Amino acid sequence: MDERDSYREPVTHRIPRGIVAEATARTMFTLTRHPPAPELAEFVEYHWILRWDLRGKPPYEQRVLPNLSVHVTFFPGASGVHGPARDVFSHRLTGRVQGLGVRFRPGTFRAFLGGPVRDIADRAVPLTRVFGPAAAVAAESVRTAEDDAQMVRAIDNLLIANPVRLSPAARAAAMAVESIARDPGITRVAQLCADTGLTTRSIQRVFAEHVGCPPKWAIRIYRLNDAAQRLVTEGQPDYAGLAVRLGYSDQSHFIRDFRRVTGQSPAEYARTARAAEREPDSDRT
Repeated sequence: MDERDSYREPVTHRIPRGIVAEATARTMFTLTRHPPAPELAEFVEYHWILRWDLRGKPPYEQRVLPNLSVHVTFFPGASGVHGPARDVFSHRLTGRVQGLGVRFRPGTFRAFLGGPVRDIADRAVPLTRVFGPAAAVAAESVRTAEDDAQMVRAIDNLLIANPVRLSPAARAAAMAVESIARDPGITRVAQLCADTGLTTRSIQRVFAEHVGCPPKWAIRIYRLNDAAQRLVTEGQPDYAGLAVRLGYSDQSHFIRDFRRVTGQSPAEYARTARAAEREPDSDRT
């Protein structure tokens, strides 16, 4: 994964990415990120473009930790509108492919969807269901594009073609997610309510409608993405100390949460990630 970012998002808040076994991923595909057109800035965090060439090599299964964003993807055989997920996402890479994905700011996609984001949580729907026949044309433009700029332009044009606006409730939802992203100290819904000025009932409602998951789960996603990063970067993780730093009442609660989302205990996740980093590049390419 060669991250030649042409886009650097502000560092004032966290954006969970959660690519599992990044050391291995770097040898399998290239990843670049690009800003959206100015008209889309309040909706789109960035475009991400992947390219891989595994011709003559075994397929590769890439896993990504769940996050709150809706992703709209334009890849051969894997195009669609992907709602916020509760489980690890896995995609099988094979052959030679290029494609683009759009990462929407949590809380903003309802304007395009025309219905509650909870309706697409944990699943994908066809591009044409949301964007009409023009989506198929845009997908073909991405497939045949000669460079990143052509890909980005095709998708920006698709999104701009049907202008939408954020409702006050959508803005409240987006700002609430920004509060979580900005402040790792928010570990309970009551703290989020205090930060946003919303009641518990109101925040539950706007999250279901505009984010696609309960606020408690949103907080958990950020905490567990933080945990996954620390498990990989810290030489000998202190699991009890990490649980406390992430706001858990005890280590066992942290381990249960982590296993629920990733399918592995923290120790298993750290061991797997380190094993991947130790593999010789020649064995993976």
